[in-house]
Amino acid sequence: EIDALFATDRDLGEVVEDVARLGARLILQTALEAEVTEFLGRERYARGDRARPGSRNGHGDVTVKTTAGPVTLERPKLRGTGEQFASELFGKHVTKTNALETLVIASFVRGLSTRDVETALVEALGEQASVSRSTVSRICDELKEQFEAWSRRRLDDVRLDYLFLDGSHFRYHANAGA
Repeated sequence: EIDALFATDRDLGEVVEDVARLGARLILQTALEAEVTEFLGRERYARGDRARPGSRNGHGDVTVKTTAGPVTLERPKLRGTGEQFASELFGKHVTKTNALETLVIASFVRGLSTRDVETALVEALGEQASVSRSTVSRICDELKEQFEAWSRRRLDDVRLDYLFLDGSHFRYHANAGA
């Protein structure tokens, strides 16, 4: 596939982007297949001792948004497993990668509004990486919940050898405009 991409007379930048998407697809597909193999306890087409009941039952296409653009993966279907398979890498119904989610979080933490985050993603990564405002809001709400839980946790049982602190100080005037 790589040879076919470079054999075209397209702009080199476009070809390199396609190669990056191809690489991302191969890595993600391999990781997904490895998760299924671990879940079932055997390689594809393996017979004999079964660590867990169930078998592969084809694939279903799923498009995942990555920082390299949309990538179509073949999500393995399973049957007779007794429990439902949920990829640790992608979750059950994930349509974006952690890298894209990290960009959303980093933008939001830097003070960009939900609309600004959406616009910044499109400007930085192109229309193929667009994420809806509701998705941005959901990611940021999850981040806030996780941070609040982290900040309220008990530290009685935590043994520290070193503690590094960092902070920022901002002057706040109650009657000043924003």
